[in-house]
Amino acid sequence: MVRIGYTMMTEQAGPCELVEHVAQAEEAGFDFSVISDHYFPWLDSQGHSPYAWSVLGAAAQATSRIPLMTYVTCPLLRYHPAVVAQKAATVQLLSRGRFRLGLGAGENLNEHVVGGGWPPVDVRHEMLAEAVQIIRELFGGGYVNHHGTHYDVDSAKLWDLPDEPPPIGIAVSGMQSCELAGRLADLVIAVEPKPELLRAFDERGGTGKPRVGQLPVCYDPERDTAVKRAHDQFRWFGGGWKVNAELPGTAAFASATRFVCPEDVAEAIPCGDDVGRFTDAVQRFTEAGFTEVALVQIGGEHQRGYLEWARETLLPALREL
Repeated sequence: MVRIGYTMMTEQAGPCELVEHVAQAEEAGFDFSVISDHYFPWLDSQGHSPYAWSVLGAAAQATSRIPLMTYVTCPLLRYHPAVVAQKAATVQLLSRGRFRLGLGAGENLNEHVVGGGWPPVDVRHEMLAEAVQIIRELFGGGYVNHHGTHYDVDSAKLWDLPDEPPPIGIAVSGMQSCELAGRLADLVIAVEPKPELLRAFDERGGTGKPRVGQLPVCYDPERDTAVKRAHDQFRWFGGGWKVNAELPGTAAFASATRFVCPEDVAEAIPCGDDVGRFTDAVQRFTEAGFTEVALVQIGGEHQRGYLEWARETLLPALREL
């Protein structure tokens, strides 16, 4: 049976609201939770982007059962991998072993803020592989010294380590990232239900490891209202990560999606309250081979009604898949 997750989408709600939402998601019966880690929203209409790691610390204290996970953190420019290792170990302790560290090669949207430029994708994957090596070494305890192609670490040590380090997931969108994930990750992450991604992950060492997908949805009793909201806040989603990773700011995302119409969004994102649309969309992930799917309810001010509907209607239907 597929595990169903709840997404704390930091781009559409403030930090206090995000913590309230994940606590409500735990009460509603979601199997796990994930959180985005951005410096910018994709579109101005989303309107938020608090620091995900502070939210995670609060969420770890506000919940007792639901697992937590970054979806995803980029350990390349904005964060040094040694700092990511410290943050992840701390959240694993605060959550008492409920944390998974999802990593990815990042987006220009967020990483440009530190002024380091935006490397080409091949270089970003080299950096990610080196970052994972550093993080795992620090999780192992003791002092770490590293002088690599992209990073230096000078006598670093994590003084507060959990008994079990957080599992590391790597986000994939093509063959190069699948090779990286199969070789280095404990689980794989993707936002498209493409079985070829999971086959490539398996062929490169990922067989038997969890695979976590993500699906935006827009619940509302009025379908037209849901479609309008999804178009307003999530029309960027259809661009694909190879495009989205390169765009530098919200104005670029607005320009790139100016010809996307509400009908286009409604075809890609389940909207309204017809539970069959939602279960069909999740089933595309399960048929592709995903073991977990995190749902994103679009609209920061529209979580409570969604969570009530999910508890009463959506989650029972998804349990039947």
